[in-house]
Amino acid sequence: MQQSRARLFKEYKEVQREKSADPDIQLVCDDSNIFKWNALIKGPSETPFEGGVFQLAFSVPEQYPLQPPQVRFLTKIFHPNVHFKTGEICLDILKNAWSPAWTLQSVCRAIIALMAHPEPDSPLNCDSGIQLLDVNL
Repeated sequence: MQQSRARLFKEYKEVQREKSADPDIQLVCDDSNIFKWNALIKGPSETPFEGGVFQLAFSVPEQYPLQPPQVRFLTKIFHPNVHFKTGEICLDILKNAWSPAWTLQSVCRAIIALMAHPEPDSPLNCDSGIQLLDVNL
């Protein structure tokens, strides 16, 4: 647990130092719990999400960075890889493709990329996935 705290404090310092480096992501640590974070991400340009701001909730395990954080959308979003009720995100780096090289900031970037390039073949929201597959036929 000490190792994960040290890693999270390091990430916290980097986020504070580089706030203006990535204007599409605002990552904030809970004041009372280093294992709870929230993020505001901007919808990617040239997508239906452009102009929107989406809130994410991070729950970081004590085994971090050896295990991925749990991340979900708090903002409702119609997307094939996001469960419409729970906000759960289907993204390989949050499951079997996780690497300790990933940071919370880079996870946010990956989620923005997923928003721009959905994967309808592995949907959590089947209705959205089917609609996207129908459009691409």
